[in-house]
Amino acid sequence: MSTFDIAGVGTVDRLGFGAMRITGPGIWGEPADRETARAVVRRAVELGVTLIDTADSYGPYVSEEIIAEAIAPYDDDVVVATKAGLVRTGPDRWHQVARREYLVQQAHLSLRRLQTDVIDLFQLHRIDSRTPREEQFETLAELRQEGVVKAIGLSEVSVADIEEASRYVPVATVQNRYNLTDRRSADVLAYCTENGIGFMPWAPVAAGEHAATSGPLARAAVEHDATPSQVALAWLLQASPVMLPIPGTGSIAHLEENLAANDLKLTPETVEELDALG
Repeated sequence: MSTFDIAGVGTVDRLGFGAMRITGPGIWGEPADRETARAVVRRAVELGVTLIDTADSYGPYVSEEIIAEAIAPYDDDVVVATKAGLVRTGPDRWHQVARREYLVQQAHLSLRRLQTDVIDLFQLHRIDSRTPREEQFETLAELRQEGVVKAIGLSEVSVADIEEASRYVPVATVQNRYNLTDRRSADVLAYCTENGIGFMPWAPVAAGEHAATSGPLARAAVEHDATPSQVALAWLLQASPVMLPIPGTGSIAHLEENLAANDLKLTPETVEELDALG
């Protein structure tokens, strides 16, 4: 199944684009070439990507601005998901902030930067351990009820977190780290699969030593006339019908390589071998 219906948003192609890497080093500041970054976003849409994931903290703000510069006003079938709940104090520095006032402020600022009237999918980047959880979930529900956002997602959460948040607002997607070598969110993926919640794995192609020339991922790539990254993405797509990988890059060539995974069908033997890596 090549598409998935995100509740409250609409149907998207399951292999999307993560826009974190169109910013500067450490996900901080401007990219080396802003026009190249815009070209990557435009090319993603040209190649059929309908789900673009970003966050107010990427840059900060730079990624959202570039997306809007590249493709706003948006085609009806393009879904732009953004996040709030992490603030930046420098390159590779992330801090949780999800107070009511802050989430409301950031949602409205994202509307402005993305040049849109409503945010398709607004994700809580992290549950803030210093703010009452009910305050965070109630704020997300209010933003949805007020029409500021269409749907709500969560990031880096447990099954219990999803169930608790669902008491306040429908959870349309979950974004947790998940890949060939990191299956710590396997229970969350199973829950999402059972309940029709989109699962957006971040760091989807991280494979470590398994991508080495003698590793199983490299062998699978040779057998399928593909790259290790393509095999890793194809494995994710075959793992669950709710899987929505969002590989990120600032390179058109790398983007095109990643999206070619859409056409790759792994053999049952390869899937079994890769499953065993987790």
